[in-house]
Amino acid sequence: MKSFIYIINGNTYKVVINNIEGTIAEVEVNGTPYKVEMDKPTKKQVVTIKRPAQSAVAPIARPQQTAAAAGALRSPLPGTILEILCKAGDTVKRGQKLVVLEAMKMENAINADRDGVVKEVKINKGDSVLEGADLIVIE
Repeated sequence: MKSFIYIINGNTYKVVINNIEGTIAEVEVNGTPYKVEMDKPTKKQVVTIKRPAQSAVAPIARPQQTAAAAGALRSPLPGTILEILCKAGDTVKRGQKLVVLEAMKMENAINADRDGVVKEVKINKGDSVLEGADLIVIE
């Protein structure tokens, strides 16, 4: 099923193609079903998927695993950075509030997960971040 939006002479038409067999297409235009006859049948596309040899497949890099190993504090959910309470070079303690993240209209404190020194702050105030994004790197 494919869906298209056409504007003809200023009028908007939502066209959904439900089925095509030979030269007959079953479509809906703004919710009204029609059978449309085409002058020639559509071409069928044949797609062949070749699997590469096992040795040619590169392993998939998983950012969460590599960042966690590098000591990155990650965002637990998507949101906007409201406040950053540390800078590179600061010594932090486990449980210390480092970032305030607004998500779903609530402020969330992001705390240090270990004692250490802030190596890098990867975010700025006002940034939008996705779940799992690196926020701060602690050594």
